[in-house]
Amino acid sequence: MILAFLINGISLGSVYAIIALGYTMVYGIAKMLNFAHGDVIMVGGYISFCATSYLGLNPILSILCAIVVCTALGICIEKLAYKPLRNATSLAVLITAIGVSYFLQNAALLIWTSNPKSYPNMVSFVPSIKMGTFAISGTAMVTILACIIIMLVLTFFTEKTKMGKAMRAVSEDKGAAELMGINVNRTISLTFAIGSGLAAIAGVLLCSAYPTLMPTTGAMPGIKAFTAAVFGGIGSIPGAMLGGILLGVIEIFAKAYISTQLSDAIVFAVLIIVLIVKPSGLLGKYVQEKV
Repeated sequence: MILAFLINGISLGSVYAIIALGYTMVYGIAKMLNFAHGDVIMVGGYISFCATSYLGLNPILSILCAIVVCTALGICIEKLAYKPLRNATSLAVLITAIGVSYFLQNAALLIWTSNPKSYPNMVSFVPSIKMGTFAISGTAMVTILACIIIMLVLTFFTEKTKMGKAMRAVSEDKGAAELMGINVNRTISLTFAIGSGLAAIAGVLLCSAYPTLMPTTGAMPGIKAFTAAVFGGIGSIPGAMLGGILLGVIEIFAKAYISTQLSDAIVFAVLIIVLIVKPSGLLGKYVQEKV
């Protein structure tokens, strides 16, 4: 039974980790907290749902449609909402992010109404595996595997590729990076594109595991994923994965052994304790600012 809860926790945590990777990349490179990120998850869910239910596309094509649309949406959000605020205060960016979040939620409400949609399992073609007295669902296996592959690919991309090195340079110092010939605007747009594409994947996996889709679907997972990014150390790719998985495991065990009503409170209480002990997060690095 404990092993079953652990697998479910890792599966849920893997979804949080994929979302958190989008948060941590945008913050690490653009130094912006994109709180509309959770609603991009919802858009990815609706696009894949419409592609499957209305257009009759197979699950793989539906997922690709969601990734393409969410990637384009991420670039548009960055160009229209965040680029004009590149040198603005953090408070202005935060308020804008909240505004974009509400805009996406209300746009979804107008297009798809508030009625919950029954989401089809996009990874139902993967069979479950029985291990003793319990079975690991295909959705859980795909989610965990997707999280591991995405983290490895992102780590390789940021460490070994030219564009990845440009992202790290922009993260360190935008001005110096621009003087070295790096196109800062294109680099930040690419970061938003990658983060939004990951949000689409997370939306598909989340809705496949919990098959109810509505305009507020991405709100709470987005907040929890941001919590996971802070928990693991925002700006750190391995930290986002570690924070997401730990958060998922804590949530599932809290629901199973303590209370389903108090599980969210327990998750955020653990975050507070960790930040008191280690303010930079589990794998985050403390950076001393020069005055």
